Amino acid sequence: MTVKTDFSREDVIEILSNYKLGDFVDFNYISEGTVQTNLLIKTTGGNYVLRYYENRPLESVLFEINLIRYLRRRNYPCPAPFKNRDGDFTGMYNNKPYAIFEFIDGEHIENPDEGQRRQLIRKVAELHNITKNYRPLYRKFRWNYSAKLCKRLAQEKAERTGTTDSRRKLNWLENELSDLKLPGSLPKGICHCDFHFSNILFKNGE
Repeated sequence: MTVKTDFSREDVIEILSNYKLGDFVDFNYISEGTVQTNLLIKTTGGNYVLRYYENRPLESVLFEINLIRYLRRRNYPCPAPFKNRDGDFTGMYNNKPYAIFEFIDGEHIENPDEGQRRQLIRKVAELHNITKNYRPLYRKFRWNYSAKLCKRLAQEKAERTGTTDSRRKLNWLENELSDLKLPGSLPKGICHCDFHFSNILFKNGE
């Protein structure tokens, strides 16, 4: 279980006081997820998920929240964020941003069958098609995949590794990228880039 920040009962009650989601009952940490701290919160109004962003600036979180709201309006399956009493979808706690989402019932499947794999492939394609005309306000605060970014990340990785093999691989990649010609008309959309089973829920095989 990945828990980078410990929350007390009082901490969660304080955060919930900013929302109209019912009275606090209990909370547990969610084991799935390897980067952020996620809590399942139970109130008299139902179950909710608190995501506490350990390593992202507020603008990066706003990119995510705005994108999710955009996708929800187009019936793409993802959890809805809730507004707080001030009408905002995000809050700050101990200088880190957080958001509260609806709880979606389902299970994480480590070994999806052929049909479930096909469903995932369709959803990846739908995500790209739905967002090909999307212009997020905070896109500069997230990676925007391009040959330039690929080269920079490879250079940073090769420098950290510091081996002859890493430098050889970097030279090969830089040569390949220099020959890459991507047409300006190529549609650009949102790439999830992490379709790990822990990021996907299935319910009744769907």
